[in-house]
Amino acid sequence: MNIYTITKNLVYGVLKPIYRFEVIGNKNFPKDGGVLLCTNHIDNLDPPVVGITAPRPVHFMAKAELFDVPFLGRIVQRLNAFPVKRGMSDREALRKGLAILKEGKVLGLFPEGTRSKTGELGEGLAGAGFFALRSNANIVPCAIIGPYKAFRRLKIVYGEPISFEDLRSRKASAEEATERIMNEIRKLIEEYR
Repeated sequence: MNIYTITKNLVYGVLKPIYRFEVIGNKNFPKDGGVLLCTNHIDNLDPPVVGITAPRPVHFMAKAELFDVPFLGRIVQRLNAFPVKRGMSDREALRKGLAILKEGKVLGLFPEGTRSKTGELGEGLAGAGFFALRSNANIVPCAIIGPYKAFRRLKIVYGEPISFEDLRSRKASAEEATERIMNEIRKLIEEYR
């Protein structure tokens, strides 16, 4: 067993009794091939919760500052995360993300770029649309429906892959592609709230 699987099982065992996850739509998750997993961001626990409920290992972009924290930086890196410099165009992070998708792995993104202070879905940044348009990956929307309160049910909903053929063929903008992703996340939140 690798470090990712061991940690996933350990974290699941700790968090499951507290937050009583209800995972919906796991069958929508493609069994193979590149997947761009896009989810809303309401809490610091979102990355581990998505990581332990997704049916395949997830590679997350994480803010570069995390990798500078002693001990934590090494753990985050060993759990398939890679750094992104926020607030600027980070070409290295973009190349790394595209390579993950091309290798047939799962790239996890929080299109809002930061946690929502209100719990409501914010505006998505163009990065999610960039990856959706520049790869042949399946785009899977995900909604985390809280709140994160002990012994209250937390829903993690995986939607059906979003069709992007029309946007790719007409070379749509990254902003338009991100908007389609955000609309699908919004629909999941409204349907399952």
